[in-house]
Amino acid sequence: MKKILSLLPCLLAAVICPAAEPAAKRPNVLFIAVDDLRPEFGAYGASYIKSPNLDRIAQAGMTFNRAYCQQAVCSPTRSSLMTGTRPDTTQVWDLVTHFRAALPNVVTLGQHFKNHGYFVQGMGKIYHGNLADDATWSVPLTTPKAVRYALPENVKLDQRQYEIEPDDAGKSAGKGKGKKMPPAEKSADGPPSTGLNSRGPAFEAADVPDDTFQDGKVADLAVATLREMSQKKEPFFLAVGFIKPHLPFVAPKKYWDLYDPAKLELAPNKFRAKGAPEYAILPGGELRNYNGIPVDSVPDPLARQLKHGYYAAISYMDAQLGKVLDELDRLGLRENTIIVLWGDHGWKLGEHDAWCKHSNSENDTNTPLLLSAPGMKAVGAKSNALVEFVDIYPTLAELAGLPLPAHLEGVSMKPLLDNPHRAWKTAAFSQYPRSRAQTNSPDGLMGYAMRTDRYRLTVWVDRKDHSKIDAIELYDHQNDPMENTSIAKDPAHTELVERLMAQWRRGWQGAQPIVQPSAKTNS
Repeated sequence: MKKILSLLPCLLAAVICPAAEPAAKRPNVLFIAVDDLRPEFGAYGASYIKSPNLDRIAQAGMTFNRAYCQQAVCSPTRSSLMTGTRPDTTQVWDLVTHFRAALPNVVTLGQHFKNHGYFVQGMGKIYHGNLADDATWSVPLTTPKAVRYALPENVKLDQRQYEIEPDDAGKSAGKGKGKKMPPAEKSADGPPSTGLNSRGPAFEAADVPDDTFQDGKVADLAVATLREMSQKKEPFFLAVGFIKPHLPFVAPKKYWDLYDPAKLELAPNKFRAKGAPEYAILPGGELRNYNGIPVDSVPDPLARQLKHGYYAAISYMDAQLGKVLDELDRLGLRENTIIVLWGDHGWKLGEHDAWCKHSNSENDTNTPLLLSAPGMKAVGAKSNALVEFVDIYPTLAELAGLPLPAHLEGVSMKPLLDNPHRAWKTAAFSQYPRSRAQTNSPDGLMGYAMRTDRYRLTVWVDRKDHSKIDAIELYDHQNDPMENTSIAKDPAHTELVERLMAQWRRGWQGAQPIVQPSAKTNS
């Protein structure tokens, strides 16, 4: 009996983490990161955006309508996704902290594939700025050098930022001279500021080739790398990071010409949510770094130009993506390649009279996620299951037949690829910090958001003592999908708030997928 008991851990391990398949039989992985892309393009019903290559991934795979990042800003969300853990585990809540400070021995997604016989190579923006991680890759990650602007007058304007302080590639803010952002925008919780209007313009349309800018060069490098990888015996994991549509909205003129600015609809809710704390959503200090952007509300004509530029940048990035997909097809690699494409967080285009990300709102935490895998049954389907970016790591590992590391804080989405409508997580979780200056709280606050099938609950707690609650937001997506009115303080919803708070306290561990289908709830 003792001998049998001693073997149980091994037997359980074999069931939970089966032995990896031989490398030669495993699928390749094309892992595509897109910066600041919100779920607004063809695959998400926005047919007015020209995104044929994003849409072709969706047509061959699955579109996740309700995918959520764990913190809506570059480094925290990318660190979370690449480690398969949440921001409170990585201890990355800003743009200057490396996840290995808290997790020195964590095995990242790319590292896990490398350890199991894959050739792992990355290019472009995968991690944020200069926060690289050599252990992730078989060879060092490469980002081709390119200009940020094509027009000389814009290059000259942009050079002023270096007279104030460095760019935001992992550097801290507040040390330079010249104009600074308003106090509410200075926190390290948001993007380091180079100063009000210190950079070049927020958009540009120059008649130049695609490879003038970084994404064009990254696409060319990815095409060349695919040709090299097709000659290797081991399977590959190729990570391609596109920077657009990140600010500035710079794209060759032909992509601007795809849109009629007069037909662009502006955000209908240019006001902050009623009943929410003032610090819940901030105006968007990142945008105010660029020349010509006012500190106060963005006027409609400028908002239309910004939106035009954002859409043009999407189409430019989409065309570069198409070059990579075309080469994958040409080399005959498509049938045995998993393709996953994700935008690192959502983005506001004037909603709530704000721009950029940096909040717990649906606009910022709801993210694009497309996944195509060899042999999946629900090809071309859409799923409304609540999924999270921490789920990407275990999903790719399981699809490739690799064991799942014990440290993961997500769950594989593989069952959804066969049945997108099955019962799944009861909630998805995100968070965002606010500093003392932004909240008048001595230690600052952390907002923890829980998105259920119907509701979004955000609880703002003291950074050092989570038992101290500063504010609660509650939005009913059935009646208020744009999150315009928080009903948390309405006495009519006291019982609902108490029920959701109990669910919130159970955390992500209490929201794991239901194995057997059950009746849909409205919670």
